[in-house]
Amino acid sequence: MRQDLAKLSRRTLVGGAVAAIAAPALASGAVAGAEPTSAATGRPSDASAALLDQWAQAPGSHPLIPDISRAGHRLGARPPRLDVVTRVTDHGARADGTTDCAPAFNAALRAAGERGGGVVLVPRGTYLLSSPVFVHWSNVVLRGAGRDATVLRFSRTLDDGYRPARQSNGNSRWSWTGGQVWFMAAERRARSEAEDFAGTEGWLLGDTLAEAGAASRGQRTLPVSGTGRLRAGDMVVLECDNPPDASLLTHLAGDIPGARPSSYDWPRRAPQLVTGSGGQYVQYATLQWPVRVEAILGDRLVVLAQPLKYDLRPGWPARLRAIGPTVHDSGVEQLTIRNELVEMTAHNKHPGSNGVCFQAVHDCWASEVRVENCDLGFGFTSAKSTTLSRVVVGGRSAHHSFACRMQSHDNLVDDFEIEAFTVPVPSGAVHHGLNVEGLSSGNVWRRGRMAEGTFDTHRALPYENARTNITLVNNGRVGGSAASGPLFGARIAHWNIRVTGGSAYALTIADVAPRSVTVGIQGTDGTASELTPDFTGDLESLLVEQGSPPRVTDLYAAQRDRTD
Repeated sequence: MRQDLAKLSRRTLVGGAVAAIAAPALASGAVAGAEPTSAATGRPSDASAALLDQWAQAPGSHPLIPDISRAGHRLGARPPRLDVVTRVTDHGARADGTTDCAPAFNAALRAAGERGGGVVLVPRGTYLLSSPVFVHWSNVVLRGAGRDATVLRFSRTLDDGYRPARQSNGNSRWSWTGGQVWFMAAERRARSEAEDFAGTEGWLLGDTLAEAGAASRGQRTLPVSGTGRLRAGDMVVLECDNPPDASLLTHLAGDIPGARPSSYDWPRRAPQLVTGSGGQYVQYATLQWPVRVEAILGDRLVVLAQPLKYDLRPGWPARLRAIGPTVHDSGVEQLTIRNELVEMTAHNKHPGSNGVCFQAVHDCWASEVRVENCDLGFGFTSAKSTTLSRVVVGGRSAHHSFACRMQSHDNLVDDFEIEAFTVPVPSGAVHHGLNVEGLSSGNVWRRGRMAEGTFDTHRALPYENARTNITLVNNGRVGGSAASGPLFGARIAHWNIRVTGGSAYALTIADVAPRSVTVGIQGTDGTASELTPDFTGDLESLLVEQGSPPRVTDLYAAQRDRTD
């Protein structure tokens, strides 16, 4: 039954296609105690297919399900296979266990970047590095001879091999960002160093190219003040003001009654997000979403490569800006990053035994990469459309195996693994797992195996993200600063999740996440998230097919099949 999805609510979902599957198992914050069955067949009903059918009617504007069909490098395209242009051994690297190869690696990457790109090959062997490797250039790939054949052994943490980055309270920023292999523009690095890493972490935006007019979530056509400075194919940043009345934040929480300022005290409970609160983090003053311009339609209209994730309203002035200095279409492949084995510290005091970090870059990738003995395995910090595929975190316990923060959007983590830790998490420390936070959206984790960690939605209102087709023990913890406000924005999807440890903690989220879906969580002892809801009243979320594998086994793959 086709419906006007602009007017589609949770109740019309219950009364429409989903209701056709059977009984009233779908309710706000309330869950079904058993899998609904079809009266005709006695077999489990297929809510997942009904929901997907509804989503496909207007993919960008479903009230509960995120549109994740364009996540990953170049909207989901396979990264290119570039030619070798130099080898680290050409620049002095030696796999002898004593030569400090960091200068040679950085020189090789510079040589490839200055000639316009290509592969820097790291032949088989173990290479000692005493400081991080920076990829400051686009179209540059650091490639080993295989995950088990090429090992980069980092002998120092970022504290020792690069520089400390401490907050005023003594916490180390390397607990959640920074990498031993670090993708970011040279200008971004210089700004961070000049600010002692205490300023903004994201894009160094350029000129305003056009003012944006009003538009609705799900639209791809965008009215603008003029198209003279815009070109088809360009990546730009749609920047939207975050007004002091928290109306934009309420919208990102699904516009549910419990998120309105009359019910949720945004300035007091989320000062890091709220303009004028006195505690706002500088990067949250505006909502920043990089998006490619697909086409120019005359003097005042453009087509975006992706549908809008939120409304543009007159009270939230918006504009298209140049993305500024960045790195794109660069990657790291077929190697292991092995940190020196040092004891895991207390929570947030980590010195930076890290892996790969993508910061203020777009359309990059890591493929066939293993990170061992890390504080942070793989990090997205203001990253856009980056793909991690066939990546592994192993060795001693980690703080964040995967972190996605500071307005990171449309990234894809595919076919990943967190191995059982060889040294468990010590007292006073925490392992989170799959982190997403800080107004990040459109990010996907799929086809994963997790012997450690949980689905860590880490406050500051992440919205429109999905974890799908994952098996986990579920033994990590959710985190996030209390000053960052809500754990969840709208349209979080946990879809076809297999739990071997019995706990539903942070997985079945209908009782805590607004306007979201939990589909096919299997192996749990109950349905309570064990998380305290931020918003009161009707959350307008669904929990369906509890305890059974859904017919639609992978939300990302199913959405791509419907849109390709």
